[in-house]
Amino acid sequence: MSELLFGRRYRTIEMIGTGGMADVYRAVDETLGRTVAVKVMHARFAADPEFAARFRQEAQAVANLVSPQIVNMYDWGQDGDTYYLVMEYVRGSDLKRLEGDGALPSAKVAEIGAQVCSALSVAHGYDVIHRDVKPHNIMVQPDGSVKVMDFGIARAGNTTMTQTGSVLGTAQYISPEQAQGKPLTAASDLYSLGVVLYEAATGRLPFDADNPVAVALMQVNAQATPPHEVNPGIDPRLETVIVKAMQKSTADRYVSADDLRRDLRAVADGGARETAVMPLVADTAILTPVGGPDARANARPDAKRRAVWPWMLAAAALVVAGFIAAPNVGLPGAGRGVPVPDVGAKSSAAAKAALQEAGFTVGTVTAVFSDRAESGLVTSQTPLPNATADKGSAVSLVLGKGPEMAAVPNVVGMAEADAFKALEQAGFSPQALPSEYSADVAANTVFKQEPAGAENAVRYSVVRYVVSRGPEFVAPARDTWGKPGKSKDND
Repeated sequence: MSELLFGRRYRTIEMIGTGGMADVYRAVDETLGRTVAVKVMHARFAADPEFAARFRQEAQAVANLVSPQIVNMYDWGQDGDTYYLVMEYVRGSDLKRLEGDGALPSAKVAEIGAQVCSALSVAHGYDVIHRDVKPHNIMVQPDGSVKVMDFGIARAGNTTMTQTGSVLGTAQYISPEQAQGKPLTAASDLYSLGVVLYEAATGRLPFDADNPVAVALMQVNAQATPPHEVNPGIDPRLETVIVKAMQKSTADRYVSADDLRRDLRAVADGGARETAVMPLVADTAILTPVGGPDARANARPDAKRRAVWPWMLAAAALVVAGFIAAPNVGLPGAGRGVPVPDVGAKSSAAAKAALQEAGFTVGTVTAVFSDRAESGLVTSQTPLPNATADKGSAVSLVLGKGPEMAAVPNVVGMAEADAFKALEQAGFSPQALPSEYSADVAANTVFKQEPAGAENAVRYSVVRYVVSRGPEFVAPARDTWGKPGKSKDND
């Protein structure tokens, strides 16, 4: 790729993504010497004056969104006929890639969702609706922290990015009202997040078809298969949260991103729900398919007699809800259920002793690299702390092995693009320092790095490097007559 320069300071290194509205490049801010992401709008959008005006207004609105869970926007501008955004460069994988191996653990899904809710809460507080919440726009960093990106088609204030006769967004994740071209609210983002959580927890989209129009119609009229039928191992509490977030009517969804976050956080932490925005029986009952707008007109004569079944299901759900709320009092055979002790941050021996004292056995013990816990200490457990399990059942443990170390590649002498890839492939986070002149090293070639090549460093840590700008140009000396290389004494 030939280098591009935007705003006389953002020099592109490589294209890292492309979409329907823009291309994204990894670039270097030559003024501050940091790696950034530059999003360049496609020409067909930039040529539209109305779009350009909305783009400018909404870029300014998104720039006000300050949150650890939102990709920072540093700058925006126009370079000729091109409009661009300059954003924080985030290392990690988007959620779509993480889902490549199938369903993720329920606790991890809830943790990711809770962090996305934190980002949406900030945006909604500024009356900014994302409108394109999908796993591709959720970056999961190596330490597990999440950043939401791509507010490029967001609605800010009373503006709209929807053109007449078209709907912007991704069909598999848009809300029913978005599919119908209706005004959007914060609840629209929460529906899309519900779809994201469904996919992450089951490994399958709730609605999919051969073309976007068919998918959009399913978003409006179809009922998704209950998550537990796709993934029997899903945490029932997470399923309840997902189903509520994906209600067709905005009035039946969560009131706010904060409410959804609290319920997801409770699932992630393994404890009781912090809030009950809606009774659990209602959350469970909504799994029952409901008819579309024409259901009443098409109902058969025995519809009233059949309508008793949802109420019977709701009653059964109430029994289940009571059992979940009071795990030690309930169905026959469940009397031995007791809370699992929290053995996090304990040594293997101490964790084993605590579990045995509470009546449990130790199941599989796995050791993984972790920079969050000292070597030999428990970093996670299954079942989760305070979950209810039968006495005598096994609790599996994951022990930390301390941070993973790796040899730093020697990238001195490489072209910057090659050096960046080599460092990333070795498991490090490359960071460009301000480029420097060098009479001995060709331009755009790395000639310094820290840590040095072959040194051991913590995997995922930062490796800084300096790129040569080539030899510094020095103007030749001139005499008072303006002739280069001579003085008056030689005339």
